[in-house]
Amino acid sequence: MRAMILAAGRGERMLPLTKETPKPLLEVAGVTLLERHLRRLADAGFGEVVINVSHLAQQIVAFCEDGSRWGLSISISREREPLETAGGIAHAQPLLKDEPFLVVNGDIYTDFPFERLKDLTPIEAGAHLVLVANPPHHPEGDFSLTGVAHNQVEPSAFGLSMASSGDAALTYSGIGVFTPRMFEQVPEEIYPLRPMLEKACAEGLVTGQRYEGQWEDIGTPERLDALNQSLFIRS
Repeated sequence: MRAMILAAGRGERMLPLTKETPKPLLEVAGVTLLERHLRRLADAGFGEVVINVSHLAQQIVAFCEDGSRWGLSISISREREPLETAGGIAHAQPLLKDEPFLVVNGDIYTDFPFERLKDLTPIEAGAHLVLVANPPHHPEGDFSLTGVAHNQVEPSAFGLSMASSGDAALTYSGIGVFTPRMFEQVPEEIYPLRPMLEKACAEGLVTGQRYEGQWEDIGTPERLDALNQSLFIRS
């Protein structure tokens, strides 16, 4: 299975930090978010990684080189302008080939064991998402687990529905496995992922699992500072 790291965004909520540094190259405890993902993907047995780039793209390209220092083969998917999640994945399809692939947001900090997903096969034309407890900045969540197990996907997989008022909602972590067929009709232009997931959920094509380990959405300078401070205190 190949992995894709989403790294093309402008990081506008992270300004002024992202004026001269792309968000995935911001550091947590002295190590960039991007390098943390690359190390952990290599440790999990992934060999090929696709990274999409746009904002300050050359910095990411220069940082990654060919990926050999992590034991990886890295391919770059360049976007003239950030195409959002679905648009960026569709644009990268020639590099991702015709098998299910892992997608990881470049701006999260997590200890999720990627090896759990390496051999997972989602429902055809669908996806499997990793969900986490709702963070304070996103209390309404995104999805709800239906309680109907999908053991043909993997033992901890359950059906997913869009969150609604009163549901025990969870937040999409930015980690998921997707099938190429899900993006066959997506134009290579600015195109968000959420409407696609809403439609796929309604058709019963999306499964999910809850992760209780460490996960942080590094969306603002304040959250980055808070994470660095918490890790410093722990050390």
